[in-house]
Amino acid sequence: MKKTSNILWGLVFIVLGIIWGINALGIANINIFFKGWWTLFIIVPSIIEIVKKPKDVGNYVALLIGVALLLAARDIISFGFILKLIFPVILVGIGVSIIFKDTINSKLTKKIQEITPDGTEIYAATFSENKVRLEGNEFKNANLDATFGSVDFDISNCDITEDRVIKASAIFASIDIRVPRDVNVKVKSTGIFGGTSNKVRNTNTKGRPTIYIDSLALFGGVEIE
Repeated sequence: MKKTSNILWGLVFIVLGIIWGINALGIANINIFFKGWWTLFIIVPSIIEIVKKPKDVGNYVALLIGVALLLAARDIISFGFILKLIFPVILVGIGVSIIFKDTINSKLTKKIQEITPDGTEIYAATFSENKVRLEGNEFKNANLDATFGSVDFDISNCDITEDRVIKASAIFASIDIRVPRDVNVKVKSTGIFGGTSNKVRNTNTKGRPTIYIDSLALFGGVEIE
């Protein structure tokens, strides 16, 4: 998907360059600054993010808002109409995402549910910061909850001998997770005006245990490295 999004961004700049060149040479006069052109800064990135992350509801909500603003700028609908509906649409998007988040990527969901949450520890931060560093065999499973705060969860020096689960919820907050280099990492994420970034590159980990990360980012972010 990353390759596809790069191609789409490349095409956007190519088209802009061609139009600019045609105008500069006097071949034609194509006005790219049409009424409501600024909404493209919402619409185009939203479309590209949908291609990149088709399961993130927030991208569809952003696209809908961008299209509505374009229609308002073109005097097809009023800005007052948009203001009345913008928050209900966002709330509906959040609700749909929460309801169906377990049906998205159902294979991972099933695997996560199969792993017995034996010894699950809860690490939370509300309007605060929580830094956790575990070593050796201290880590089993974990629930990370950050609300208007941050959780820094470091298990990079832990000995992982079997599959484990980390559930991370970042609501107007951030969660950073550091994992050992010799394990596999699989992520199931739900992003609503937020997202999950997995920077782990699984190399030479064949036959090694897997850490399954189930993340929810609501106006927040979860970063795995």
